[in-house]
Amino acid sequence: MRTFTKTALALPGAAFLILAGATGASAEESYTMELTDTSGNDSGSSSTAQLTVDGDSLAIKITGEGFTPNSPHAQHFHGSFSEDKKFTCPDSSADKDGDGQVNTEEGLPMYGDVILSLTTAGDTSPKSGLAIDRMPKADADGNLSYTRTIELPAGAGAKLKNLHIVQHGLDANGNDKYDLEALGESTFAKSLGVNGIPEEATNPATCGTVTGASAGEMPSGGVDTGDGTTDGIEGAGTFGFAGAAFAVAGGALLYRRRLATDRG
Repeated sequence: MRTFTKTALALPGAAFLILAGATGASAEESYTMELTDTSGNDSGSSSTAQLTVDGDSLAIKITGEGFTPNSPHAQHFHGSFSEDKKFTCPDSSADKDGDGQVNTEEGLPMYGDVILSLTTAGDTSPKSGLAIDRMPKADADGNLSYTRTIELPAGAGAKLKNLHIVQHGLDANGNDKYDLEALGESTFAKSLGVNGIPEEATNPATCGTVTGASAGEMPSGGVDTGDGTTDGIEGAGTFGFAGAAFAVAGGALLYRRRLATDRG
């Protein structure tokens, strides 16, 4: 079961709201999120994400275990900043084709577009959703560690609690690598015109909500978090993964090369 812990370092109730509105002060809030395999994909992975939000600055630390060894794992905040669009972690009911796996396309209606790409360096917008050369890599024992401070667009910090984190990449046949033997090619990658990417590499492994949410409408878009502006909030379009880092040839080549290096 997913758990959520929140510690708010702020003045109580209305007094704080009045002060914040008058002076522009912001409250620092800390969250602990437990990320588990809610989709029934049998990833064997789990993580703990610790978040501290100070205004529009996000400090995040993720530690996990049970991931595909020596392999990169894409990870993102998903959901929507719009209050009338509620998303949640997918469960096994999202497996519409009955193949025993919830793939990216099946999960997106439940967990929503990429809002923030949790890369190790550089751009964090949805365009870097599968910038696999800048995603964290599990060690030889399947442990994953990630730490970064990210500056968000104005006003995004207060809405971060409406989102959740999804980590991708699993080892369906237990051979400690991504390959085509267990699940074949990623249908999501093929939809972007990229062939030869294992489905294991793109399927969701873990998910955890920041606040409870119920599945709602289809995603409406993401937030452009790469340049510090508010341009792009709820405007990146459905399938936020389909950014330059993966959809264009350069991103696809980086992805294949990284996977080839990890296999070798």
